Amino acid sequence: MTVDYLFVHWKFATVLALAIIVVLGYRWLLWLFGVIIVPDDCVGIITKKFVIFGENRRLPPGRIIALNGEAGYQADTLPPGLHLGLWPWQYTVEQVKFFTVPPGKVGSVEACDGEPLPSGRIVAQQVPCDSFQDARAFLQNKGQRGPQMAVIPPGTYRINSLLFTVNLSDAIVVPPGKIGIIEARDGKPLTGGRIIARHVECDSFQDSMAFMAAGGERGPQMAIIAPGTYRINPFLFAVTLADAVDIPDNKVGVVTTREGFSLPTGEIAGPVVEGHNMFQSPQVFVDGKGGKGLQEQVLLAGRYFINPRFATIEMVDMTEVPIAHVGVVISYVGREGKDVSGDAFKHGNLVSRGEKGVWVEPLDPGKYPINPYTQKVTNVPTANVVLNWATGKTEAHKLDANLSTITVRSADGFKFNLDVSQIIHIPRNDAPKVIARFGDMLALVTQVLEPTIGNYFRNAAQGSDIIDFLKNRSVRQGEARDAISVALKEYNVGAVDTLIGDIVPPDALMKTLTDRKLAEQERVTYETQRLAQVVRQQFEQANALALTQAKVVDAERQVSIADFNAQASVKAAEGQAKAKTINAEADATVVRTVGDAEASKTRAVGGAEAEVIKLKIASMESGNYAVVQVAEALAKSGMKLVPDIIAGGGAGSGTLVDVLLANVIRDGTLRATQSSRPDTR
Repeated sequence: MTVDYLFVHWKFATVLALAIIVVLGYRWLLWLFGVIIVPDDCVGIITKKFVIFGENRRLPPGRIIALNGEAGYQADTLPPGLHLGLWPWQYTVEQVKFFTVPPGKVGSVEACDGEPLPSGRIVAQQVPCDSFQDARAFLQNKGQRGPQMAVIPPGTYRINSLLFTVNLSDAIVVPPGKIGIIEARDGKPLTGGRIIARHVECDSFQDSMAFMAAGGERGPQMAIIAPGTYRINPFLFAVTLADAVDIPDNKVGVVTTREGFSLPTGEIAGPVVEGHNMFQSPQVFVDGKGGKGLQEQVLLAGRYFINPRFATIEMVDMTEVPIAHVGVVISYVGREGKDVSGDAFKHGNLVSRGEKGVWVEPLDPGKYPINPYTQKVTNVPTANVVLNWATGKTEAHKLDANLSTITVRSADGFKFNLDVSQIIHIPRNDAPKVIARFGDMLALVTQVLEPTIGNYFRNAAQGSDIIDFLKNRSVRQGEARDAISVALKEYNVGAVDTLIGDIVPPDALMKTLTDRKLAEQERVTYETQRLAQVVRQQFEQANALALTQAKVVDAERQVSIADFNAQASVKAAEGQAKAKTINAEADATVVRTVGDAEASKTRAVGGAEAEVIKLKIASMESGNYAVVQVAEALAKSGMKLVPDIIAGGGAGSGTLVDVLLANVIRDGTLRATQSSRPDTR
């Protein structure tokens, strides 16, 4: 059925087949007749296979691209469209897509034909050639083979790929906080011992032709590129990213340059140069006779685009002068200073600000952007400073860190330790003199204060015994204050006070003193207790008195009554006494009268009896008269004439005396017996 259908309609089938062949092979048919159609997005690259006759049959020696119809790669290209006469047996046409440089990219071009590069050059000079789209113009304008200066910016280009090779590379993007460091691979050589190339205007290294035309030098470049996007030829320039210099608050940047003029002999830092925008314009710095090496000028807080190959930055703290201090500046740079200290000060020179030496005017409390390598600031306290001669004790300023307890010897040979605190004061205007003489505060302590105070107390201790030293501590302290004040005044240092701290006598002496003190304290305790008892007794008495006050009042009334009674009795007694006196005087008068009468009577009777006795004695012997009288007396007394005890002796008979003696002995014996008997009552 199908075969029959086709056979019947063979004419239609033939026409259809021919139409299909024409549609599918029209290009081939056109090519066969020398017709080339170049699409809208392509360029035709021509290769001429042969030339039969004419003077330009062969390429000149060393050439790759034909300009005059020679056989080989042709400089001219076919733009989009219809082209005739390009017979397939003589020409080969290659259709190549347009070259597109996308955004953020650049096209780096390398030519395979053209004039040779001059000796020492590595990048070809730029020639007009419509961004390398006109190969004929490139070659006719003596374009050089090799890497090209110019780059192709983003866009679409008809590039003859037989002459030019285009490589895409990223555009140079310098982000915020960064800088681009440039090194040129071509240009004039550096001269005169320089290590970094001079700056030339070249649109931030995007205009290679301007760079070369202005005499740009190869090697590291002074100029940098700031944050942004740049179309820089990678064949000519190498770009390295580096951090921008950020100086934080309370810091300064110390600058050391690698390019510039050599410093004069004796100088350690380059002087300040104006106009270089804080070292961000190196060429201005060099043109202004800036010196290489350390710089006096410092960078304050902020961000700086400084080429690290031109200068290095060291961040250091700002110089701070605390409250109650002044800063004495020792400058190592500046013009030669003239001494302004005066004739009275002979221990160093003081100079004005900006001159080399110790500045006579100190810095008041605050923060200062000072280069620590060119100027040294020594903080000198103007408030009272306490220094301790005590082992293990030091103040916050650490000036007394190396001071220790003073060991002294007394006049009686005892060694003991002595802690001392010295308070000093340095006036503001005298601070530069102290630094000019000693260099710093620590030297003042070690060279003056330590030996002065230590030796004073050693000498003072040798002038007294240890007990006297202990007892007269306050006196010693006052003497030390006066003596040390006079000694330190010579060094422009004021001695505010000298304080004796802990005194540590020998252990044996300390034990003796301790025992004595304990005894004294016990005595005080006992005395206190005694006084307490006295007070207690007084209290008890007062309490008892209060309790018996009523009785006392009653007793006082009774005393008053008794006193009145006594006075009445006295009055009565006085009356009785007067009465008795009168009676006694009367009785005495009577007795005296009676006595006188009795005496007269007795004298009369005695006289009569005496006359009688005289007559009796006259009538007998005196011895017999005595015996008669004894006998009468015995008779009257009733005494036994024969005694109970006879005491006698000798050959004679007992006499009256013997009898009396016997009676006396008897009476004595009787009394002794009675006294020896026990009392039975």
